Amino acid sequence: SCSPSEKLDLDAWKKVMKSGVQEEVSETVSEHKELSSLAAAREILEMWRLAGRSVPENISEEQLKTFMECPSKSAKKKYLKYLHLKELYKRNDKRKMDEKRERRLETQEQASKTDETRRNSFVCLWANCMDRAYSWRVAQSMIFGQPLVFDMSYEKDMSAREVANTVRQLVLSEGCNRRSVDPFHIHFCNLKDDSLYHKEFIKHYREAWGKLLITVTDQCYTDVFPKDKLIYLTADSPKVMKTFDHNKIYIVGSMVDRSIKTGVSLARAKRLGLETAALPLEKYLLWNTGAKNLTLDQMMHILLTLKDTGDWKKALEFVPKRKYYGFVTKP
Repeated sequence: SCSPSEKLDLDAWKKVMKSGVQEEVSETVSEHKELSSLAAAREILEMWRLAGRSVPENISEEQLKTFMECPSKSAKKKYLKYLHLKELYKRNDKRKMDEKRERRLETQEQASKTDETRRNSFVCLWANCMDRAYSWRVAQSMIFGQPLVFDMSYEKDMSAREVANTVRQLVLSEGCNRRSVDPFHIHFCNLKDDSLYHKEFIKHYREAWGKLLITVTDQCYTDVFPKDKLIYLTADSPKVMKTFDHNKIYIVGSMVDRSIKTGVSLARAKRLGLETAALPLEKYLLWNTGAKNLTLDQMMHILLTLKDTGDWKKALEFVPKRKYYGFVTKP
C-alpha cells in the first residue's frame, strides 16, 4: 500500500509506455511493409508471366527492388524485358557450350581410332602450313600492302557492352583479312593503353595480342598518313563511293551503335578536314526500310572483295539479305 503523497502519475506512465510501444510497432510495420511490397511485386511478376509478357523466370531480391524503384510502368516493362533477354542469352550460351562439349567428346572418341588419328594428324599439319602461309601474306602486307585504318576514338560514345561487341567484330575482321589472298595492312589508330578497347582485345587474344601482324598506335591517322590520301567511310556521307581506289587509305569507324546516332563519324571527319564516302547501297540494292549501317566484319568482306575484283555486285553480297529485296537490274 502507498501513502497518498506517493501516488503514481498514471497519465505520465501511460505516455511513456505508449511511446515505447509505438517505436517498436513502427519498426516492425516498416519491415512488414518492405516484405509485403516485395511479395506483391513477385505476385505482379507472376501475373505478367501468365499473361505472356517478357518476364524473367528467376529474379533476385536486388533486381526486384530495382524493378520496384522504376518510375513508371513502361520503365518497369523495359527493365523486365532486359532481364528476360539477358536470361535467354545466358541460357542459349549454356546450351551452346553444352553442345560444343558434346561435339568435342564425340570428336575425341572418334579420334581414338587409328584411321581418325592419322587423318587428324594430316589435318593439323595442313592447318599449320596454311597458318604459316596466312601469316606470311599478312607480314608481306605490312611492308607492301594497302593500309586500312580502324578509328578507335568512339569509346566515349558507347556503353561497355557496345565496346565489347565492337571488339568482337574487329576480331572477326582481323581473321577475315588474315585469310584473304591480298590482305590489308590493318592500323588501329587512337587506341589508348588500358582503355576498354584494349582490355577487350586482351580478353580475346590473351598472349597472342602482342604477336598480331597489325599496327597499333595511340596517334591519330592524320599524324600517320597524308590527309589527301585519307577517305573516311561513313553511311552519313553525301558523297557516294563509285570505285575502289588502291592508292587511297580508307578509314572505318570502330563503333557499334544500337541507338543509331547519325552523323557522329561524319562530324569527326569534317572536323579533321577529311574526304568522306558512303557505299552505293541504294544504287545496286533494292533497299528495305532500316539504317544503312553495316557491321565491321561485313565492311571488311566488302572492301576485300572490291580490292580483289572491283565487282560491286559480288562485294555487296555480304550485306545481310534481310536489309534488301534484291539487286537492281541496271544500276
